[in-house]
Amino acid sequence: MATASTPTTTSRTYGWRVVDIVVAAVLGVATGIIFVGWNFVGGAGYDVFNAVTPGLGGLAVGIWLLGGILGGLVIRKPGAAVAVELLAALVSAAVGNQWGITTLYSGLAQGLGAELVFLALAYRRWGLVPAALAGAGAAVAEWILEFAMGNIAKSAAFNVIYLITMIISGAVLAGGIGWALTKALAASGALSRFESGREARADV
Repeated sequence: MATASTPTTTSRTYGWRVVDIVVAAVLGVATGIIFVGWNFVGGAGYDVFNAVTPGLGGLAVGIWLLGGILGGLVIRKPGAAVAVELLAALVSAAVGNQWGITTLYSGLAQGLGAELVFLALAYRRWGLVPAALAGAGAAVAEWILEFAMGNIAKSAAFNVIYLITMIISGAVLAGGIGWALTKALAASGALSRFESGREARADV
């Protein structure tokens, strides 16, 4: 039985296949639809948490980081985290939300944050712990972007609390849910043409 953080040992190529592109597009659109719903739920939660303590709203951010985690865990190719998160952000912006074009900046930053974690792990570790680390990485990248775009003017206490809560939310919501969704998709047979799907069959 493989453990959550066991590195894969099978040989792999990092070039993108047609099926990789198609699945990245499907994941991006599906995650973007999730974002559209979370724009209302998470947006309200953000305000409620911040009303308790400024910066606590970071606890609501994790779902918006989900695309990069799913892309990385499912496709396992360089650029997958960025591609899926950015496409999801594009869907959210196209449908319409309260952040407009800056949604794309966030999608790029979040995808890069997750991508850098997968890169640091040499695209070889795909368990729950790497997923949580990638979610945390996406959160840190988003925090840096928001700091540069206006949060620099806010208090140090706000920014510290916001960073900590974003990291927690990214690790638990984006990382945990992204990992669970990937496992569920693999178990269903939907990922039979991917290493993630073959691993699921080997673990049975």
